[in-house]
Amino acid sequence: MAWVLKMDEVIESGLAHDFDASLSGIGQELGAGAYSMSDVLALPIFKQEDSDLPSDNETKHPPFQYVMCTATSPAVKLHDETLTYLNQGQSYEIRLLDNRKMGDLPEISGKLVKSIIRVVFHDRRLQYTEHQQLEGWKWNRPGDRLLDLDIPMSVGVIDIKTNSSQLNAVEFLWDPGKRTSAFIQVHCISTEFTPRKHGGEKGVPFRIQVDTFKQAENGEYTDHLHSASCQIKVFKPKGADRKQKTDREKMEKRTPHEKEKYQPSYDTTILTECSPWPDTPSAFVNSSPSPTPAFTSTPHTTYSVPDSVTLKHRVVIPVKMLFLFIFVGADLLKLTKEDLVQICGLADGIRLYNALKSRSVRPRLTIYVCQEQLGNVQLEQPQDSGSGESRNGAIFVYHAIYLEEMAASEVTHKLALAFNIPLHQINQVYRQGPTGIHILVSDQASFIFLHQVIVTF
Repeated sequence: MAWVLKMDEVIESGLAHDFDASLSGIGQELGAGAYSMSDVLALPIFKQEDSDLPSDNETKHPPFQYVMCTATSPAVKLHDETLTYLNQGQSYEIRLLDNRKMGDLPEISGKLVKSIIRVVFHDRRLQYTEHQQLEGWKWNRPGDRLLDLDIPMSVGVIDIKTNSSQLNAVEFLWDPGKRTSAFIQVHCISTEFTPRKHGGEKGVPFRIQVDTFKQAENGEYTDHLHSASCQIKVFKPKGADRKQKTDREKMEKRTPHEKEKYQPSYDTTILTECSPWPDTPSAFVNSSPSPTPAFTSTPHTTYSVPDSVTLKHRVVIPVKMLFLFIFVGADLLKLTKEDLVQICGLADGIRLYNALKSRSVRPRLTIYVCQEQLGNVQLEQPQDSGSGESRNGAIFVYHAIYLEEMAASEVTHKLALAFNIPLHQINQVYRQGPTGIHILVSDQASFIFLHQVIVTF
């Protein structure tokens, strides 16, 4: 194919000498062999661009490398980040390798460094609510951790520390000059943080991140050296193996052309460099939750509502749920165990139910009722004041009726239960006034003067 050059300005004489063919025929077609590409690349403009590129010696060389001995998924496109499937609770080896060149970081030679391994969210949306997400997981799984270190299988790690407020992290010291392998166990699964849990939902991805620090002048390991992470998904036991097999079978069914768009499955997972996690060095010094990334906005006056309510018995209930289900304190006391489990989750629901039932609630009104024989009914003076006997010496047994709602329907219902009477057989309930008149018991009538109750069948 011929090329046509159209130029309005006069070509500088120095540039013309770099071409094999003369450009005197401006406006005419030049053949494919009219110039040499090697000569073009030798032009000053290209030499300048080449000089701006970093040389091999200037390429950034990370001091450490972290390798997780687990195969990556074959169903990942070429330019996407690798994805590795893990089984919940299974131990996986992470090798911590010294990758320094001769003369790099001589100050850590023969000394220990500190690494913090943590499992964090991959999605930015969940990163901003990490503290709330992890707190919810904590109360649904009391006593469990998101990340543990399998100490018997680990090699070269010393001074291992965990923090009750950092359930997703573990730290340790290690010598870069010696073999070091940390075996981790991830106990949370990806579907535990999905918005809907109806089965078959797609789990959220996590990240395994390693941050390494050297010792500062004050003796604390706070000087950051290196950070790297990889993307993972966690399944229930044996689920990762099934998922890996499914991805491999899907790839085998693809055409060779389609397979070219995907990465091969590597035997190990290389953690790639990343930024250090916010406030990582103080994660095990300060017990308060580490801050998550936040957005800033124009200051304005607001009245904030806490995200959750913590009760005395270590129960955290989302305030929004309380607003939906609970309006007054009495409503909370009426909830059954099943109601509380549905609102707060299994562990919190049972814990809150037991806490509410551990102490008795004082009723608003207590009345005492006895059943008289029809032949001896004397409504005006059934018994002597202050005694439990009638004038003829008969003993009356009274039932205590505790009223909480002060409603006529509540009186009828509890009278039926006390005397084992079918509810539909109770027609009306009266109270006798001081002058002997009968007043129909209703929600409007005062219950305070229920000193004598008359029930009609």
